[in-house]
Amino acid sequence: MSHLGHATMEEMEERCAKAGLKLTEPRRLVLQILVESEDHPSVEMVYERARIKDPKVAMATVYRTLNLFHEFGIVTRIDLKESFARYELNWGHHHHLIDVETGEVHEFQNDKIEKLKSQIAAEMGYDLVECVLELYGRKRHAVA
Repeated sequence: MSHLGHATMEEMEERCAKAGLKLTEPRRLVLQILVESEDHPSVEMVYERARIKDPKVAMATVYRTLNLFHEFGIVTRIDLKESFARYELNWGHHHHLIDVETGEVHEFQNDKIEKLKSQIAAEMGYDLVECVLELYGRKRHAVA
């Protein structure tokens, strides 16, 4: 899964502090897992990775922490049409292109889309506040 720009642990700790969110050790651990993730992990994936670093961490703690981070805007919960949610740091605006065959997620930014979204909202009498764009596709196979 491709990523556009990574946030550092220091940057994310600063965002938590600005949001007024106290970072306990379990919260710091979950945040570290997300900073290190190259994919969009589920709660279970975050839990498994956290247990490697701290075998005492509980699944309920990971679940509560991810929900809290979501409430504070630290992470984004993304629905990739699976039976479970995935999480990513709320860092840098981007969209997703999901391969329907492999489930691979590609992140992208596109200036034309950004302008068009705002233009559509303005034409309808709105200021755009938020947009989630997920494209689903199948990789083209080269014809020999």
